Amino acid sequence: MDAAHLVAMVLSFGLPGLLFIALAEKFTPIIPSYVLLMLLGMTLPNSGMLALAILATAVGSLTGSVIWYGAGRLFGAARVERIVARFGKYVFFNGRHYQHLANAYRRNHFWVTLFGQTIPVARIYLALPAGVFAIQPIVFVGAAALGILLWNAPFLTLGYLLRGSGHDPVHVGFWVSAALVATEMTILVGYRLRGRIVRRSVRCLAGAGS
Repeated sequence: MDAAHLVAMVLSFGLPGLLFIALAEKFTPIIPSYVLLMLLGMTLPNSGMLALAILATAVGSLTGSVIWYGAGRLFGAARVERIVARFGKYVFFNGRHYQHLANAYRRNHFWVTLFGQTIPVARIYLALPAGVFAIQPIVFVGAAALGILLWNAPFLTLGYLLRGSGHDPVHVGFWVSAALVATEMTILVGYRLRGRIVRRSVRCLAGAGS
């Protein structure tokens, strides 16, 4: 049975099938998530089903993230690093990628989790170092859920709007995901610049008052 027939069979189960596909995508990143979500959107018959699909895929993705988070907490830093070094190459995730994600978590936990869910590849494995660092569960789940919705909803909606149009979901999805990531980077840079300006202003005021 090829991948197309397998996906068709899973989709025949309706919303549970969508949930399962979103969950499986967190562990088998064979197809880029933006392509998968657009393809799923193209199968939806009406806008009511679109809303339910957004919810179902969000629950599936969040469940996968919580499982990765639990694995990080269970195994701990040293064991996770050994596992990633040994087996990460089989799922397109090496030690260098893990260290990048781990270093990101040394800063703001909420925003790293939120924006990380909208960055390809990082969105799959970001929960692993979050568990290692024992990020507060309520912070992790809240930020991950919001980030997943910000990622899943646009691609499912775009797929739904393009159904029957003949557009290539790979091409369209790539440029939309690139635009989303560029927007995120712009927001992050602006946030950091604002922080620097505020800190500099505080220092200047402190110096003037001394």
